[in-house]
Amino acid sequence: AKMIERAGCQLLTVHGRTREMKGPHTGIADWDKIKAIREAIKIPMFANGNILYSEDVERCIKHTGVDGVMTAETNLFNPALFTGLHPPTWEVVDRYLEIALRYKTGFIYVKGHVFKIYNLSFQVRTDLRDILASVKSVEDIVAAQQKIKAGLMSDSEAVDPVLRVQEVTTCENFRSLPYWICQPYFRSTRLEALSSDTLPRETELQQQRALERKQRKEAKRQRKADAAARCVTNPAKRRKYTNCGTCSRNPASAKCIHQLCKPCCLPVTVEQKGRCEHHGVFSDNERWIARHLNNTRTQTERAET
Repeated sequence: AKMIERAGCQLLTVHGRTREMKGPHTGIADWDKIKAIREAIKIPMFANGNILYSEDVERCIKHTGVDGVMTAETNLFNPALFTGLHPPTWEVVDRYLEIALRYKTGFIYVKGHVFKIYNLSFQVRTDLRDILASVKSVEDIVAAQQKIKAGLMSDSEAVDPVLRVQEVTTCENFRSLPYWICQPYFRSTRLEALSSDTLPRETELQQQRALERKQRKEAKRQRKADAAARCVTNPAKRRKYTNCGTCSRNPASAKCIHQLCKPCCLPVTVEQKGRCEHHGVFSDNERWIARHLNNTRTQTERAET
């Protein structure tokens, strides 16, 4: 940090995790390490990590002495983070889709954000996750949202609210909330973070997810087997290629001016001082010839050494 400061850095943000703390072993960030860096440098500094709730902003600034905080992932799981509220997931998604449609947000981005908001809900309601996984457009997401919303609203009225997906003991201010409520996703080692009363439920969820993965793999294997069988019984469905007339090893390119593969097209086009745009051969251009000869010479030298 001091080297960065001496190099001219004017603002530094420190994430309180080591390189090894990632994936299932992310755990909580170390604010003491951030504090040590804050005390070692004089430039403005921001902290990042463990901003799970709105009050964590003041806690972090008070503990570390930094000038401000940054947060990223928690905003994706609970966009209402800085309001201090934990709204139902479907309400946030409704509002987000409203904005996405108004500003014509790309499908991939919308789908990814909706999956983040519903992350914990889908860990319990995998049937609703499959509905969203199959969509092909933003309009499909809007239609799927109505089914997902109805399913989670039904759960919120019928399911015992004691049921939790996360039970974290290593974070002192972690709140255990129902899975249909927007909340931060705590990346600890799951089985270590579970309390004894939720272990049976977690085991059941793991077994259910494993069974679903196995079923999906089996269905995919069957689809491939069916496609291969169709090709055997109906040869007309096989893709046909015309072999190159010169080497007979590679398929000929229909877009090549000589109807040859690229290795065979190159010497023929150079000899004729012509060009094949499909294979990128421009032997009527002096710059291309010079570059081609230089590359050929380099390859020959490497082969000799």
